[in-house]
Amino acid sequence: MHDIIKLPNGVRLVCEKIPFVRSAAIGIFVDVGSRDESPSAGGSAHFIEHMLFKRTSKHSAAELAFAMDAIGGQINAYTTRENTCFYARVLDTHLDTAIDLLTEMFFECAFDEAETDSERGVILEEIGMYEDTPDDVCYERLMSGCFKSPLGRPVLGKPTTLAKMTGASLRQFKESRYTAGKIIISLCGNYEDEHIELIKERFAGLEKSRRSKRPSAEYSKNITVRKKKTEQNQLCIAFPSNPLPSEDRFAMNLLTTVLGGGVSSRLFQNIREKYGLCYSIYSFQSNFSDTGLLAVATAVNRETEMRTLGLVGDELKRFVDWGISEEELGRAREQAKSSLVMSLESTNSRMLKMGNSLLALGNCLTPDELIDRYDSVTCDEVLDLARARFDFARMSLSALGKTADAEDYIKALNL
Repeated sequence: MHDIIKLPNGVRLVCEKIPFVRSAAIGIFVDVGSRDESPSAGGSAHFIEHMLFKRTSKHSAAELAFAMDAIGGQINAYTTRENTCFYARVLDTHLDTAIDLLTEMFFECAFDEAETDSERGVILEEIGMYEDTPDDVCYERLMSGCFKSPLGRPVLGKPTTLAKMTGASLRQFKESRYTAGKIIISLCGNYEDEHIELIKERFAGLEKSRRSKRPSAEYSKNITVRKKKTEQNQLCIAFPSNPLPSEDRFAMNLLTTVLGGGVSSRLFQNIREKYGLCYSIYSFQSNFSDTGLLAVATAVNRETEMRTLGLVGDELKRFVDWGISEEELGRAREQAKSSLVMSLESTNSRMLKMGNSLLALGNCLTPDELIDRYDSVTCDEVLDLARARFDFARMSLSALGKTADAEDYIKALNL
């Protein structure tokens, strides 16, 4: 069972002790992502994520890396459109050191100008890597088209915005945005009360603040086609969906699983297994604090893409007309529960789930509560959601590769 502690300054700590394991995982979650950046500061949160692994007031980047490797620990970070996380997993005997290193990185980053210039080059290479990944480019174009607000901007930023950033500007962004009310510490594994007190001590010095509400983002229909030299054409079809905190999220997860969430899903069995038109086809969700997308993605050759889209359209219409069977619901439910329970056997996964849940939902459901939510979903509920979500008049599409005209793709879907 987890505990939630709120410090007087607004920092929240969620922790779950598991005394029979020999590891511990700790994460610092910040409610700041790329959608919180101004147009000229695009990519700042991700840049800061990189910089926190560089020089601090006490150690060089190499010394930080050697110190973590010396205790056999794993330390990492990620940035999304809505939050940033810095985390570590270590043996329980080295948790003190992990807390020391992680908080030193978080509070004492030097933002050295020479290292800022060097790391800018690394991020530009990262942008180039994504540009060479067609499915990522297809998805980013979908997001930028469906959300004209900051939510649609790329997490990595753009070369033009990165070029203007300095160590001083990144420090100012961090100091002004990474405030107490936006910070959550998640701790899971074999720890002692002294570790909780150490974390409290490290974060108690932040000024008191409340979590501010960000401007809302609204979905808008968008069709985008981009020519690019690729072996396959990337296709992504999307519909507006529920935000993260929605109570529909459990039924939506099962709907997505039945449609295209595994090898027994309708899209996989029909379009790949029956007709052999693609190697991979799947459905997925991108959910945010106030909005979301439900999407289908695949990659096919130019000669078969229209037939593939026609079959996808048929599956979507069949879903809306007839819903799902009890057998399909049962399979999807067991997949969801198994994935949940097996992932929670890792202290790192439990830590990440608790931090993200508290950040997005304001609470953390127990595994038993989550299982009960999945068990309560009915076929009728999934059908009602399908009819609400698959709003063909608001459908968006992103195509990338040796593409046809946008009108041809819409016509092929026959929706």
